[in-house]
Amino acid sequence: MTLWRHEWRLLTRQRLAVVSLLLLAVLSIAAVIAGLAEVHRQHQVIDRIQPQQQADEAAIARWVSVEGDAGNAAYYTAHATWDSPSAMAFAALGQRDVAPYVLRVRALGLEGQLQESESYNAELALPGRFDWAFVLTYLMPIFLIGLLHDSRSSEREAGRAQMLTVMARSPRWLWGRRVILRVGLAWLAVALPLAIGAIAAEAAPAQVAPFLLISLVYALIWTLLILLIARATRASVANAAMLSALWLVITLIVPTLALLAINDRHPVRQGVELTLAQREEVHAGWDRPREDTMAAFVRLYPEWADVAEVESGFHWKWYYAFQHLGDVAVAPQVATYRQALLARDAETRLAGWVLPAVGVQYALHRLARTDLRAQLDYQDEIRRFHEQLRRYYYPYVFNERPFREADFANAPRWTDRPDN
Repeated sequence: MTLWRHEWRLLTRQRLAVVSLLLLAVLSIAAVIAGLAEVHRQHQVIDRIQPQQQADEAAIARWVSVEGDAGNAAYYTAHATWDSPSAMAFAALGQRDVAPYVLRVRALGLEGQLQESESYNAELALPGRFDWAFVLTYLMPIFLIGLLHDSRSSEREAGRAQMLTVMARSPRWLWGRRVILRVGLAWLAVALPLAIGAIAAEAAPAQVAPFLLISLVYALIWTLLILLIARATRASVANAAMLSALWLVITLIVPTLALLAINDRHPVRQGVELTLAQREEVHAGWDRPREDTMAAFVRLYPEWADVAEVESGFHWKWYYAFQHLGDVAVAPQVATYRQALLARDAETRLAGWVLPAVGVQYALHRLARTDLRAQLDYQDEIRRFHEQLRRYYYPYVFNERPFREADFANAPRWTDRPDN
């Protein structure tokens, strides 16, 4: 313990090292606070939409119940869906600041409603929102470089290296204590704010542990890289320059090139193009023969074959039939779009095995459920909910049953996913 206290005193006498550790801790605290604030804001948005949904639905119910027109009920009622942030979302916000986490859907064509907001590729390595994952991935390596680049060279330049080596029982352990102390303090500077933030977010220990483990492994990877560079008999300034260049290359330049290569290998149509394609199909439904529209719809839903005939003039059953057929028409394009996004995501994961920054970002976003796959899961849940809505309204529309206020109350309700 005496040797550890001595190493601690040496560290505290180096003002730059102490300031660096304090600054890293401050940045970590700020990132955790910013993440918690953003998650709190998203919870507030989700909480506000539910009473607003009830108020809007009540107003529509009073109006529709006068005539009991089920078509109007299905057309004008927007049903709220939301994707609540996970307990650890504050640490790695991922796509939650660019992809929708609240969406109101109607019983019309769904794909146009889903694709109005773009689904972006998972962030490969470019710096994104300032959160704890950003501090860990991009900033902590810089501080580790500042703390370790001269761990040996500074003693050599001061003329103390040989004397320390001779006096030490184990020269390797002499330098090892210095490295362990500095790396340990740097890791605590990012780990403690995360742990405190997780307590505030009411995250379970099993949810926090992987984040702490990943941060420790990432710190050790950078420590190994730094020691490999710093072991050569170069000046401290030369070590710092080489390590800074290494940081720039493996955290920014190479991941950016990888991102461009992945995007080039898997070109993705913009979501707005799918929206336009779906809407063109829907608009074309007005001009198609009604018999063809209803026949195509009945092939999908044969249970309505006996009441699928429509007379001249407007009828809701025909309208909702070609609305759904618009979704069916663009389904292959949607599948291709989704496959391309997942292919990008899969190659991003593979790149993470080679590029530490990419791997850490990918793993943290996956654990926090803020990645591309989480967004696509949310869309799949909306599709299932939309199917329930349509099947709820169809008996009223096709059988021309009146739709009253009590029927509004019995409509399907969105429920948050249990893992949120």
